[in-house]
Amino acid sequence: MPLPKENQEYGTREYWNLRYTQEDPDTPYDWFKSYAELAIHLRLLIPDKTARILVLGCGNSKFSEDMWEDGYRNIVNIDYSPVVIEQMRARHADSRPDMEWHEMDVRSLSFEDASFDVAIDKGTMDAMMTSSTSVWDPPEDIIKDCTAEVSEVLRVLRPSGTFLYITFGQPHFRERFLTGPNSLRTKLEIKVLGEFFHYYMYVLHKVD
Repeated sequence: MPLPKENQEYGTREYWNLRYTQEDPDTPYDWFKSYAELAIHLRLLIPDKTARILVLGCGNSKFSEDMWEDGYRNIVNIDYSPVVIEQMRARHADSRPDMEWHEMDVRSLSFEDASFDVAIDKGTMDAMMTSSTSVWDPPEDIIKDCTAEVSEVLRVLRPSGTFLYITFGQPHFRERFLTGPNSLRTKLEIKVLGEFFHYYMYVLHKVD
């Protein structure tokens, strides 16, 4: 897979379009945790397998495919790379014709208010943070982008909906984006995943 010359390229559409053009479209890649590694948590957090689920920045991961095979059949996937969306739509057209694939930016979702029960981000917000040289003092554009994603997710979540964010980012670097101006209408839980190298699952409940 082509690696960027600088980490901030991970936050650009151009990099991802080039990467997905050069990679084998039949070879999926999962960032961070696979569905199998997260399934025990997800089944508890999403007990209703008819829930409408939005996967943010799906890439060419097997995550949605594996979730579908586990019985979740109402999954909508978005990514801002048109290249990977076309690849994924073609890959699943016959085997999972009801699964949706849309080219879309997580900072400006085209869905109606209160139209999903669950939204899942597995590394997408992290990609937007790569242009920062300091996790302690991120630039204003990163704060704006990450806050926009969370605000848009909360807008499209139904009352009592849940936003699941999986990352290696520690709480003192990530909580500010998940709460901030939304703290009065959300409740945040944090689950630590793994024994040696920790990942985190941030569970943001919409309470309004």
